[in-house]
Amino acid sequence: MENTNWIQEMLMIGVGTTSFLAEKLTEVGDQLVTEGKIDPEQARTIIDEVVGKVKTEQGNFEERMQIQLRNVLQDFGVARQSEVDELRGRIDRLEHQVRDLENKLWR
Repeated sequence: MENTNWIQEMLMIGVGTTSFLAEKLTEVGDQLVTEGKIDPEQARTIIDEVVGKVKTEQGNFEERMQIQLRNVLQDFGVARQSEVDELRGRIDRLEHQVRDLENKLWR
């Protein structure tokens, strides 16, 4: 669906931003370790905590966006895939019943 492309692009930007943040934090951490201001283990712990929080928030954002998208589609009356699948099954069963009735009439 064309309307969801911008959401996918935003999510990909979020992933890229997280990667960029992790890279920059690693650079800063390495610099602080080199300067002797913190030890390597402290740097790794700080980086892991910050990146973990960002990923958690990103996941929460993605979930909220999916919920909002579902709500918008529902407001517009767009059927969910499960509803479409159910209707297809019902149509298949009805077509089968019509064929059976036609066959009985023509015998």
